[in-house]
Amino acid sequence: MNEIVIDTCTLPVALSGAYQVASAPFIHADRNVDFHVLIYVTEGYIGVTEEDQDYLIQKEELFFLKSGLHHYGKTTIPQGTSWYFVHFRTPLPAFPCSPFQIQNEPGNQGLVSTESTYMLPLPKHSYVPEHSQAAEMIVQFINYINSTDPLRRWNLNSKLFELLSECAFHAYSELPKTDSLADQICRFLGEHIQEPFSASLLEDHFHLSYKHMAACFKKSTGMTIQTYHTRQKMNLACKLLRSTLLPVKEIGLRLGYQDMLYFSRVFHASVGISPSAYRKRLWI
Repeated sequence: MNEIVIDTCTLPVALSGAYQVASAPFIHADRNVDFHVLIYVTEGYIGVTEEDQDYLIQKEELFFLKSGLHHYGKTTIPQGTSWYFVHFRTPLPAFPCSPFQIQNEPGNQGLVSTESTYMLPLPKHSYVPEHSQAAEMIVQFINYINSTDPLRRWNLNSKLFELLSECAFHAYSELPKTDSLADQICRFLGEHIQEPFSASLLEDHFHLSYKHMAACFKKSTGMTIQTYHTRQKMNLACKLLRSTLLPVKEIGLRLGYQDMLYFSRVFHASVGISPSAYRKRLWI
């Protein structure tokens, strides 16, 4: 299945990454490259063939192309398709590695021998919901690539390792994950992103007081519930401004803002410019 494997004793090497929107229909390039490619589709679909195997990567799906193999397209990728990509390499491990297995371990394990190194395969093709931790980490990683952090070159590969690990763990439904209250609130807000913020709606759904939920959320995330909800709305607004021709008013209405002046003020406070200026800047 042409798996890509990461391990605990060598960091992957990030080469490049970006968010792209197809301005016109196109077919995937015919090429053989010396790096792996992470692809996460956020709108539309991408058709690609690896060696003789055809794949269709649809919205909210994650896919990895392996280096050294023949990649090309057969189907046309439609205009408006949007995706994140990361080009990276995985050096050979410095030590022999064993397959990693999920298991509960007692705390205070002390030092770990360099012989205790593990490897983990990345999922070839998997479903990753937009508001999952893996999807959010992909967006955060691309933002970090393009950041002005003076330590970016030092931190980039370690952040890539964390991202790839999360992508691998996400693919295994048998992993013993328990969502925190903050995680559950984030998921609920994502499902109701097109509605105005409502503390009573949260109370009715979780059967907890809003005061208690707000304190737990702030402790876990460092921000208020309403700030998180507004930030997610503005992220979606930016996405719609980039990838559609919907009028600004229609985008505001889709996000639950009946007052366009208020929507513009909230957008400006979050992004730094008005919705119209944001869209205009994309075409400069």
